[in-house]
Amino acid sequence: MTSCLSPNNEKSYEQKTAWVYLINLGFYFIPLFFMDGQWLKITLAVALLIPFVIGYFWAYNNSTEHAYKPILFMLIIAIAAGWLTSGAISLFSFCCFFIGFFYSLRTAILSFIGISVLLLTINLWVGYSGYYFTFYGMGICLGVGVFGVIERKRQQIKRQQQQSNDEITQLATSLERERIARDLHDVMGHHLASIALKAELADKLISAGKTEQAQLQINQVSQITRDCLSQIRHTVTDYKHQGISQTTHTLSQMLRDKSIAVTIEGQWPKLNNLAESQLCLMLTELVNNTLKHSKTDHCKMAIQTIDNQLQLQYIENTSIKSLTEGNGLKGIRERAALLHADVQYQFSPQFIVTINLPLTEPT
Repeated sequence: MTSCLSPNNEKSYEQKTAWVYLINLGFYFIPLFFMDGQWLKITLAVALLIPFVIGYFWAYNNSTEHAYKPILFMLIIAIAAGWLTSGAISLFSFCCFFIGFFYSLRTAILSFIGISVLLLTINLWVGYSGYYFTFYGMGICLGVGVFGVIERKRQQIKRQQQQSNDEITQLATSLERERIARDLHDVMGHHLASIALKAELADKLISAGKTEQAQLQINQVSQITRDCLSQIRHTVTDYKHQGISQTTHTLSQMLRDKSIAVTIEGQWPKLNNLAESQLCLMLTELVNNTLKHSKTDHCKMAIQTIDNQLQLQYIENTSIKSLTEGNGLKGIRERAALLHADVQYQFSPQFIVTINLPLTEPT
């Protein structure tokens, strides 16, 4: 158990709350108004509040390991005040709050019994009538102590939630790094391999004196380099994430620039951030595969919502005999799994990739 204060941006709020709790000291002053002519007792009782408030903030900003020090300090002041005014009950209640907050239920119960004995001893020694000091004080201390236990549980839950959020953030960061590595491999791996092969071929052609053919290979290397640079730029654009509708428009234009006709049917529903970003990346990978490998002259993107499920069909106007999943298509499956979606392929008479995504409430 750490300090009562929450870290970082909540510290200021918690500090203000600490001052608010001191309003309960108002009950300490009520009996003082009925102590006619007992100015020495009144003065001493008021003076004791100064070290008590110091002890209060000492405890409020302390840890479980050292909390006993300010609690004992406050308890001694409360006992001294008990010989002066029955309002000392409020001081005992503060002690019980911190005991309930910092320590286990067993320790809190034993401490409550000990404080009850102290209240009874003071009641008998000073001579408060009717044992109201003892029983009223026990009731107040028990209630405030329970409140301390509840506050401890609340902060434990808050810390657990924060820890869970931190773990989720770390996991998301790790997944993002893997995604970026996979995307860079998809974008650059094929192009760099082609550049290496063509450069090697150009070198052999030059050695053989076939300069025109070598120049052709060098020109192709230049074109591959430009294509690679263009795809890297588009990938960076995807990282910035313009939204699924804008991404669809951008990818469609990329296909049209390569003389591939594009048809888009349907409208995107409202998606949560995770689903939208992953769909953008899956769609980007499909378009990249089309540009790199397909001989189609027409692509169709069909978007529809069926029984609270989004269905995206990416259709190429061509057929293929078989499909080998490289890093690109494997990445699509991994992203789909992250969304609890499934991916299906159809090879003939058209090549169709179908992604079925269960819809959830947008966050």
